[in-house]
Parts: sequence; C-alpha cells; structure tokens
Amino acid sequence: MRRAVLARRRILAATLAALAVLTAVRANTAPPPPTTTVPAAAHDLRAGVVLTADDLTGVRLAPESVPSGVLPHASAAVGRTTTGPIRAGEPLTDVRLLQADLLVGYPGLVAAPVRIGDPGAARLLRVGDRVTVIASDLQDEAEPVEAASAARVVALPRDRDDAAGLTNGALVVVAVPAETARRLAGLSVSSFLSVVIVR
Repeated sequence: MRRAVLARRRILAATLAALAVLTAVRANTAPPPPTTTVPAAAHDLRAGVVLTADDLTGVRLAPESVPSGVLPHASAAVGRTTTGPIRAGEPLTDVRLLQADLLVGYPGLVAAPVRIGDPGAARLLRVGDRVTVIASDLQDEAEPVEAASAARVVALPRDRDDAAGLTNGALVVVAVPAETARRLAGLSVSSFLSVVIVR
C-alpha cells in the first residue's frame, strides 16, 4: 500500500511539473499585446514651427493609451504650425497644431505677416497671444504710433534663412482687419516694428 501511494505521488508530482513547464512555455510564446502607430514629434519642437516630414516620426502605443484627437497619419501634420512646444516622442493631436487655415475662428480678418525688429522680443510670443504692434520711424524723432491693437498671433514661422543671416528681425503672423494689414505693410517698409504683449 505504501509503495502504491508513493508511486502515485511521484506520478502526480511529475504531471504537475509538466503542466508548470507547459504553462511557462505558453506564456513566453504568447503574442504581444496589440499596438497602434501614431504620428509623433521626431525631436523637440518649439511653438510656431511649420512641420516638415523630418520633424515627424511614429510611435507605437497600446490602443487604450492613444490620446484623444491624435492625427490619423503623419502626412496630416506636414505643413501645419505648432501651437506650443512639443517634446520628442509626444503624439501629435489636433490641439497641438493650428488649423490648416490660420484664420479658422477669426471671421472677417486677414493674416498679416509682420517682421518684428527685435528677434528676442518675438521669441517671447506664443501662438494665441494678443499683441499691440508699435511702429517707430528711425529717420526722425516723431512719436511711435500704434500700428495694430490687440492683434491675435496666429503663427510664428521659422525663417529658414535665419541661420545664414539673410533676414533681419523675426516674422510674426497676426490676424487683423484688412485695413490694418495694409497699414502694417506700409509701416514695415519705413519703420522699426515692435510688439507689446497684452494677453
């Protein structure tokens, strides 16, 4: 009797050991969890950058980790402008980029490019800020004039020629009435333009 019980115990132990090994093997060969590839920043980006294909990459996320509003593919981001800084690897969502049309949400206004004389001052700006544009005539001692009041910044383009020193100042795009845009265009030829943030 004792020998029979011992033999059965050994068989039971061997069976359990085999099941444990089989379970471990199945766990190690189980398929990986599903993931979704979403467009993301290939490197750190600052506000006002017009995205190119070199600025973009793809990251794989678990379906439950995909943020709301993420763009469907990288090509949907090319040519659009960042609304604020984006870290490398951060998925690109609709709120991180300007609408394809800069003037969505600004009915009746036009987009006026303004070259601000002081690049350091322009670097303080963020898309969405309200600014007053001041024009100072450097040829005489006339008082500076207000060229645009409480204009909304809609883009901060990155000048590709800046590194070569081919441009002066920094470009800022503001949403203003057409009449104000014409005034800004005229003053930009003869005046030094600066901005005051009024947000």
